[in-house]
Amino acid sequence: MGSNSHLKRLNMPRSWPLPRKTTTWVVRPLPGGHPINMGMPLGPILRDVLGVAQTMREVRVILSTGQIKVDGKVVKETRRIVGLMDVLTVGDQNYRCILDLNGRLRYRPIKEADSSWKIGRVDGKATIRGGMTQYRLHDGRNLLHESSTEFTVGDSIVIGIPNQEVLEHLPFSEDGSTRAYIIGGSHAGETALIQQRIVKRSSQPNEVNFDEFGTHSRHVMVISDSRDLPIEVTT
Repeated sequence: MGSNSHLKRLNMPRSWPLPRKTTTWVVRPLPGGHPINMGMPLGPILRDVLGVAQTMREVRVILSTGQIKVDGKVVKETRRIVGLMDVLTVGDQNYRCILDLNGRLRYRPIKEADSSWKIGRVDGKATIRGGMTQYRLHDGRNLLHESSTEFTVGDSIVIGIPNQEVLEHLPFSEDGSTRAYIIGGSHAGETALIQQRIVKRSSQPNEVNFDEFGTHSRHVMVISDSRDLPIEVTT
């Protein structure tokens, strides 16, 4: 049995790029916008992945200085989850969380200009009091908009951080020219052009087909060729 703040390394998500047999325990992230397999707690990222500290005590000292930001906001909690497409700022260096071709979370350096935005996939929407539409993104973020048809589930939105201003709309399209980033399944980390979306009339998940493979729609995130993401672009 583990605690609320730790979990056994043997049980940690496969997406975490950490060794499993060095110690018994690893920090468990606080509940947040990302599922546990799509993000890591800040403490192990700084200590074990980026190597900016050697101990968790050093991590806490660094956090206390206010030099660590996630999506443009200062973070001082070692268990704060940093997940897919989040921007992590460590002093003057910026990193973006992505998945590599093995489905492992990576925090790769990006230019300062690219640290002012992130891509969010629309996972749901609902009409709230006053007639506004609330769009829910993959990172738990909610955006309010007057129009209920501006974005649809499966689209992506480029938002400015930390102000959450909508910078660009990346619609889901089946015309063969829309590039998608695969964030789950056996093709995680790859990019491909969307060819077809198959909507199931049952409890089975919808599917998206590409030239050489298909996957569940929940594993597909629309991206833009004009946005510089630190991923390996495939055809």
